[in-house]
Amino acid sequence: MEANTSPFKIILGSSSIARRQILAEMGYEFSVMTADIDEKCTRKEKPEELVMALAEAKADAIIAKLQTIDSQDGGDEATILVAADTTSSQERLPFSDYIKEAEPTLLVTSDQVVVYEGVVREKPSSDEEARQFIKGYSGGHAATVGSVLITNLKSGFRKGEWDRVEIYFHDIPDEVIEKLIKEGIVLNVAGGLIIEHPLILPYIKDVIGTTDSVMGLPKALTEKLIKEAL
Repeated sequence: MEANTSPFKIILGSSSIARRQILAEMGYEFSVMTADIDEKCTRKEKPEELVMALAEAKADAIIAKLQTIDSQDGGDEATILVAADTTSSQERLPFSDYIKEAEPTLLVTSDQVVVYEGVVREKPSSDEEARQFIKGYSGGHAATVGSVLITNLKSGFRKGEWDRVEIYFHDIPDEVIEKLIKEGIVLNVAGGLIIEHPLILPYIKDVIGTTDSVMGLPKALTEKLIKEAL
């Protein structure tokens, strides 16, 4: 659906550049807010449960932020920042408008982990851990488990699901790994894994699933959940 004809608004609850890119590719305009939660405070045994719980925690935090964001300015009601992700124009609208107006607003939150030999991997904590992660993938196999949660701020409806992708690797040369570490981008993604990166792409043997899911936002699942939330 074209963004300028969509009878609803979207807030992407993520700072991920990849997720912004994917949602824009889907034809949507959207504003961006971040949850700013301590993800380590939410722990679950299974990766599928963890990513769903984190997506819900992010949604709850953003909703709380929407309701209080303007209080520091002494406003009578909360406001939120609305801006197309690709523009610099900004306007502030009362949060109550998002609940009462005819057009619903959908909040999109998500999370992702990498599973390697049965162990859940989140963002690397250091260069050394990122190096260890990527060396482990060399000639081996890993999986991404990601969640998508859609919350309709007008109706209160919320639905989420998870998606899993299996990834198989050729041997990755040490010099390639060092270049990735030096760039630093791998420190910002689950498991230090960026399969679409030009340096790592030649060493991807097979992907069972979709690249957009590995990047953090499976298009088909997101579209399905958006329609259900409406």
